[in-house]
Amino acid sequence: MTTSDAGTFHGDMAYLAVGVGPPVISIRPVMPSSDNPRGLTRWAEQRALAALTRHFTVYSIGRRPGLTPGLTMSELAAHYAEAIDHGFGDAVDVLGVSTAGSVALQLAADHPGLVRRLVVAATACRLGEDGRRMQRRYADLLARGGYRKAEAALSPAIADSRLGQRLMSGVMALSPRPQDPGGMVAMLLAEDTFDLCGRLSDITAPTLVIAGERDRLYPPDLARRTADGIPGAALQMYPDRMHHTVARGPRFSADVTTFLTGAQS
Repeated sequence: MTTSDAGTFHGDMAYLAVGVGPPVISIRPVMPSSDNPRGLTRWAEQRALAALTRHFTVYSIGRRPGLTPGLTMSELAAHYAEAIDHGFGDAVDVLGVSTAGSVALQLAADHPGLVRRLVVAATACRLGEDGRRMQRRYADLLARGGYRKAEAALSPAIADSRLGQRLMSGVMALSPRPQDPGGMVAMLLAEDTFDLCGRLSDITAPTLVIAGERDRLYPPDLARRTADGIPGAALQMYPDRMHHTVARGPRFSADVTTFLTGAQS
């Protein structure tokens, strides 16, 4: 029977649960609100996870409300550890993409007893230099209230040509004002100082790293370094994928499903 549920975990962390089978925790990336998404954003999230829900009950979990800048990635990961411990009382499979992948890596390193299997995509043990520069500007503009300019600041990660970047800047500048910019800035600044490269061997869960050859935020060399540093980790490198397209399409869903179901057989 398919589960469909919504609520909050420990720390008022909002979640949506859809699917059938054992749980998979999908950590949400930087979102405009700590609440569960609505409308088109909710549809997009559920569509992205639809293939997994045929095999697992996927719990998409947002950040705690009221986050403020100064939070570390370890503290952020601890929030999810508490949610998992209170909500499930045992190790679960964890999925994270982009910033959520950084959180997932920190969670697996700091709380290995709570992560059964780990899949991270479009992330690595730290940001690349281009990624750090772009995200700092993004966070700075958000903190100063320049919401639309902040979205446009990420256009180099989405398009290579100047024309493409101008077009993407125009599209992204139409984004509505975020409901919780402080929480977004807190997560971005935590990622700015995030560096797990020296602790990758602390991750004991079977791990799959999925990366894009054209990812400017987390470039391929850092993705390879991450997979090489985690004992027994597997790496899938997608050609011609940029940061925002790594976790899109049937190949991504198939690779995640194959890894999680295969690892359990």
